[in-house]
Amino acid sequence: MSTDTTFAALGVPARLVDILDGLGITTPTPIQAATLPDSVAGRDVLGRGRTGSGKTYAFLLPLLTRLSQSGGRRQARRPRALILAPTRELVTQIDTAMAPLAKALGLTSQTIFGGVGQNPQVQGLRAGVDVIVACPGRLEDLMQQGHVFLDAVEITILDEADHMADLGFLPGVRRIMEKTPRDSQRLLFSATLDGAINVLVKRFLTDPVTHEADSAQSPVSTMSHHVLHVDNGSHLPVILDLTAAPGRKVVFTRTKHRAKKLAKQLNASGVPAVELHGNLSQGARTRNMDDFHSGRAQTLVATDIAARGIHVDDVALVIHADPPVEHKAYLHRSGRTARAGNDGTVVTMMLDEQVRDVRDLTRKAGIKPTTTRVQLGHPLLTELAPGDRSYAGGLVREEAPAGAGGGRGGNGGGNGGGGAAGGRGRGRGRSGGAAGAGAAGGRGAGAGAGRAGGRGSGRGRAGQGAGGQSAGSASGSSQGGARSGGARRGGSATVYSTSSGGSAASFSAGTRAGGRRSR
Repeated sequence: MSTDTTFAALGVPARLVDILDGLGITTPTPIQAATLPDSVAGRDVLGRGRTGSGKTYAFLLPLLTRLSQSGGRRQARRPRALILAPTRELVTQIDTAMAPLAKALGLTSQTIFGGVGQNPQVQGLRAGVDVIVACPGRLEDLMQQGHVFLDAVEITILDEADHMADLGFLPGVRRIMEKTPRDSQRLLFSATLDGAINVLVKRFLTDPVTHEADSAQSPVSTMSHHVLHVDNGSHLPVILDLTAAPGRKVVFTRTKHRAKKLAKQLNASGVPAVELHGNLSQGARTRNMDDFHSGRAQTLVATDIAARGIHVDDVALVIHADPPVEHKAYLHRSGRTARAGNDGTVVTMMLDEQVRDVRDLTRKAGIKPTTTRVQLGHPLLTELAPGDRSYAGGLVREEAPAGAGGGRGGNGGGNGGGGAAGGRGRGRGRSGGAAGAGAAGGRGAGAGAGRAGGRGSGRGRAGQGAGGQSAGSASGSSQGGARSGGARRGGSATVYSTSSGGSAASFSAGTRAGGRRSR
């Protein structure tokens, strides 16, 4: 790509260029430079680029440009554009990236995903929005209930199409796409273009222009890959040493249980960490990502749910605590670092019995890692994760002050800490098992053995708190969830603090909510 290529030269309106400049985005990435001329011109586009290549702006910029120029009008329940993505986190991330750009053009958006109450989403649709950013499952639910119609959609975008295929979303995606006008523009972006994606392309894209800015298997030139050969006794100590270094790290595990356990082990050892996996309520997932974004937690322990689309600036180190099963997962996990031209390091932990699997994995991924047998104290560890190690304190749950958590949260309930938590939630909430006394009210449930008060309906169970009987109660009102701090929240009010190592036995990064599972 020529160094003098600019967003303005690619057809992006001046108002959007100014916003991008303010965000420090001045030079298009290869996938953006390749696709923007065709997508801004209204062509159907099939774009492939590795994770971290800038696909989000590659479709947001033409989407907003064309909506601002089409002369269409906002209508109740009939959005003008649709963006489909596989996970709640990616939906939220896309909407956050779009917000300042859309505002500059006077356009509005609405996120739609499961795990939170649907009422705010329904109300937003009823008021009329230009763009909806949605997970397929919840969108289909709202379509079947008559809350949203897609016959006015001018542009449809499928992001992470291959991941939607992996998650089994393609039948729902096809049903959704069938409801959009045949002559509307469609853009499909994916890290890989395999057989499942070709089915969508042939069915819904008209004479598409294909742009492949990066090979699906091309490792990032600024990313270094290492395999650390360890024995069983060194596995956890080596991970602990790497995560205790300064800077953000993402640690990947194969299972939800393992992610939860490892996060607890890190916190108990004084390294602040949060977990991200499918067993968490939406409120817990949002809180944990907020803590990771803000730096309160320097390590995110995640299953492959975070391997796609989750973007956090300045992740210097990715650790595969458990090597993934297949090479595509390795590439997507590794893509959490070395983004936007930054350097990054990828470490894969390998036990004796995993040697053959890791060798096959890296070969299929097209990388040649440096393999080193290490134990705690090996000098390579400080080379991979430079800086003094800190075990000052993990994140622990502490009592929430009275009235905390008053932001509306869908699907109330959760493992309540002590104190009053007046979170407005709806549906069945469960709490209990938390240390401390107090009650959590609202349409969720109370933590502790005392009263769980609140107006309205919903079944709440108040469990016995470890700290004895609760004193007092807090009430919540209204229903559903709404935006609080730019993200939807569910579950009970929670306050995290750092405490000295070893005192994190009561840590629980997640809360259980009575909401629906992620779609």
